[in-house]
Amino acid sequence: MKTNRIRQNVFPVLAAFIWGTAFVAQSMGADYVEPFTFNAARSLVAAVVLSLGLGIFRLVRPQEDHRTPVQRRQDRRELLLGGFCCGTALAVATNFQQLGLGSTSAGKASFITALYIVLVPICGLFFHKKVTPIIWASVALAVVGLYCICVKEGFSIAPGDFYVLLCAFCFTAHILCIDHFTQRVDGVPLSCVQFLVATIWSALGMVLTESPTVAGLQASLLPILYVGIFSSGVAYTLQILAQKGSNPTVVSLLLSLEAVFGALSGAVILHERMSTREYFGCAIMLAAVVLAQLPMPKKRTAPAAEQPATK
Repeated sequence: MKTNRIRQNVFPVLAAFIWGTAFVAQSMGADYVEPFTFNAARSLVAAVVLSLGLGIFRLVRPQEDHRTPVQRRQDRRELLLGGFCCGTALAVATNFQQLGLGSTSAGKASFITALYIVLVPICGLFFHKKVTPIIWASVALAVVGLYCICVKEGFSIAPGDFYVLLCAFCFTAHILCIDHFTQRVDGVPLSCVQFLVATIWSALGMVLTESPTVAGLQASLLPILYVGIFSSGVAYTLQILAQKGSNPTVVSLLLSLEAVFGALSGAVILHERMSTREYFGCAIMLAAVVLAQLPMPKKRTAPAAEQPATK
């Protein structure tokens, strides 16, 4: 039980920290290469690193496979289907996000992306997912925090912010896809397949719409490696492992801490600055995440009625 608690709480926070700092790397990479090129490279790096890691693990700790041939075929089909669905949602989300980062700050993009904390429980209702009153209160607080961060006078939204807003919807689909398929297949192989699919989609967009250069790829090599290995390979795998058997709304709230980490890393590394109102939004959002982790009060049960004595 304690191991599951660590997996469901520590893993998403660690993933959020990696994603938050990765916004800085993505913002730097956007200065040298276009979105499809950047995401094709990062997804390929993630797929290679995860596949190598999985292969080494299976060599070191081989396990007997007691499945029947029919079960193997069923599991393979489920893995391919899950990898395709998760990889497609991930590819669309990351490309919208990278496109938006070309014209908005890393800190602001991280908070807009975190809108999935509102969308996940709403969409989860259609799949009969239970949402407790504490979670809804956390979502309401998070909306207030995001409003303080994103919406300016006149309710105007810049084009870059709009692209990142679209990516939040796609990340919602990605979280729900993972919630569905992690109950059926192993998390690490699923992550390998999803990044292979994301690589194919991004590479297709790169070939059709962009003109990558060797000089641009060399200039963005370090951001690509950081995002590919840590943000994609490590953090998305932590997300998959965390969501296995967990409430996707709670996990999404913890993952939304990437907004706080993104704002802090943008301020420290890129010297981005936010207003007092925006920092207040950060504090509100952090409070929402903490509230989501509080246990529900147990209902008091009425004492059983006394039974008449029997002879």
